[in-house]
Amino acid sequence: MLESLLKAAADTAVVEAANFLSGRWAGDGPPEERTGPYLRRTVSRAPVATTAEIDAAVATARRYAPQVATLSPAARADILENASGAALRHRDELARILALELGKPMKDSRTEIDRVASTFAVAAAEARHINGENLNVAGWATGVGNTALTFRAPAGVALAITPFNAPANLLAHKLGASFAAGNTTLVKAPPQAPGISAAIVALLLESGVPGQAVQLLHGGGEVGAALSAAQEVDVISFTGSADTGAAVARAAGAKRLALELGGNAATIICEDADVEAAALLSARTGYSNSGQSCISVQRVYVHRSRYQEFLDAFTAAVDALVVGDPLDPGTDIGSMVDERAAERVVAWSAEAAGLGASVLRGGTRDGATVAPTIVAGPPAHASVVVHEVFGALVAVMPYDDFETVVDQCNASRYGLQAGLFTHDTNRIISAWRRLEVGALIVNGTSNYRLDHVPFGGVKDSGFGRESPRWLIEDYTTVKTLVLRGQSVWGDRTTLPKENL
Repeated sequence: MLESLLKAAADTAVVEAANFLSGRWAGDGPPEERTGPYLRRTVSRAPVATTAEIDAAVATARRYAPQVATLSPAARADILENASGAALRHRDELARILALELGKPMKDSRTEIDRVASTFAVAAAEARHINGENLNVAGWATGVGNTALTFRAPAGVALAITPFNAPANLLAHKLGASFAAGNTTLVKAPPQAPGISAAIVALLLESGVPGQAVQLLHGGGEVGAALSAAQEVDVISFTGSADTGAAVARAAGAKRLALELGGNAATIICEDADVEAAALLSARTGYSNSGQSCISVQRVYVHRSRYQEFLDAFTAAVDALVVGDPLDPGTDIGSMVDERAAERVVAWSAEAAGLGASVLRGGTRDGATVAPTIVAGPPAHASVVVHEVFGALVAVMPYDDFETVVDQCNASRYGLQAGLFTHDTNRIISAWRRLEVGALIVNGTSNYRLDHVPFGGVKDSGFGRESPRWLIEDYTTVKTLVLRGQSVWGDRTTLPKENL
């Protein structure tokens, strides 16, 4: 299957992405076509999972779960290491599917596949370290004379719902960690990226993942809702918008959830910052993937004494970015996911201008391709400040007082990551303590992530943490064994009196 998917992309033919159900590639549902946002033609096609297929997949996953749990951690790790190597071998072909389906430039697409390989390698390492504890129950009088042990058992059936903006790497995180934990996994692919989702699943299967360990279903929100509501599902990992995450939680009911939702990321640039470096990084990370990242640089607050200097350097850095064909290796900015998303960026920049802001660059689009947009000085109630843009737009605002700007950052309903440019350790510690975010990046922008470091947010940015080690905790349950009357600890409460 992997070879046919890669060949279709190489030939610029339509990538036919089937469902993978009960150990075979199939699909009886109506085909749904994906229009490439840059090419503006059909680039991939996938059958929408039917109600019967969803029911069968869920029942099959429940039946397979005990089998998959018997696979040793060493075997799981070896398979994931195979997958890591395979991702690197097929790097360019996989990246091409990303570029075709999403308009993501090849340089960004290759980076995503590099991260897929890294994520599988990290998941393999974590599989080798899944363990438990020998609890010191004899530390309390009620436990004297007993032994208690724990181990982390697979949760059973996991559901992974992945987004369109980083469909390959986030699937690697969710599916890689779930398999490392010993689960069978139902994957609901994003409708905008069926081809790359099928390719990553096929790559895992060809690397040795047994057919019992994964099933792939295509479709929209109705498929995700049906899977989330299924009683057979034990744990759900979802990445997407806050509104969709809330719908998943409602459908799931009393299930274990890990939700990584939206963001409205802020970066603070203090008066002691290296403004030139901050401007260059903000330009690179504010428009990569056309700003379609939950941690993309959206709000930049610059100390007023350096504000104009930053704007000048930032504008020059943005002007140097190359907008164009995502298949061209020199392109920095390709297309957004579709024209509706692009139009939102244009509309919000126009709204900001009407509220008194200056649109220094951009504010226009060609189809789904948005010119990198700079909005200077928007008011606090403008949409580009309040809401998640998730597009090729960065808002830049001056501030006067550090305590006040922290409050401005915290005014958002989101709290995923923030950036801070300063050399003042007091400010760093204060910001780390006070900013309502899951992570603070110092002397970097909000848009920085290491795949082996916990990633997640607070408030409407969700709960739980991604990266294999922390996802494995969500994907496993702690099981305790108590041996009554048998103790590896001392079991006396007093010592006999002797002549000393």
